[in-house]
Amino acid sequence: GLGCPTVRATVVVPTYNERENVPVLVERLRRMLGGLAWEIIVVDDDSPDGTAAVVKDLAALDPRVRCIRRVGRRGLSGACIEGILSSSAPLVAVMDADLQHDERLLPRMFELIESEPLDVVVGSRYAESGGIGNWDASRAAASKFATRLAHLVLKADLKDPMSGFFMIRHDAFLACVRQGISGVGFKILLDLFATSPVPLRYKELPYEFRTRVAGESKLDSNVAWEFF
Repeated sequence: GLGCPTVRATVVVPTYNERENVPVLVERLRRMLGGLAWEIIVVDDDSPDGTAAVVKDLAALDPRVRCIRRVGRRGLSGACIEGILSSSAPLVAVMDADLQHDERLLPRMFELIESEPLDVVVGSRYAESGGIGNWDASRAAASKFATRLAHLVLKADLKDPMSGFFMIRHDAFLACVRQGISGVGFKILLDLFATSPVPLRYKELPYEFRTRVAGESKLDSNVAWEFF
């Protein structure tokens, strides 16, 4: 009755020190999701570089931009969970702010999940024709190792269970949260598949992982060990 279209898809973006990248990401989403009723929720872990202030400036100009600022709480999975729970949309995408995920996949993800009996569509670096860009050998090896470990706890043959780029039905996500999903760690997708009370129906879409432009990577040598 207020003349606003119901939001169909929310894009949740966890951030820590991404002030330079967030405006670029928002502009790319505007271009890619033009006709769709969408919003972006940036979940910022009180970045010292002022990411939250940048998001608030963007929100003043575009009501589709929202910011959740977390103080005294850190962590990628926890940020994703809080962001998704704050959405009222039936579909939620998760992606990083570092511009390494290809936003051009989002309309296709939306189309697939709307038209097929799917719970999750995953952006995959390891599916046919996907790629990890110009990673150095040690980072690529750590990622492959973590992926192999992931398959030990998975109930699905996901090519890229460590992906941080996916779209999920809100009701499927809620079922996982109520099942007691872990908010600790950095790979929410793996936790969702491992926790879901019923096997998640999924499809993977290949994409090429881009090189980070600004800021610093959240993936350091501790990550594979912490995951293990």
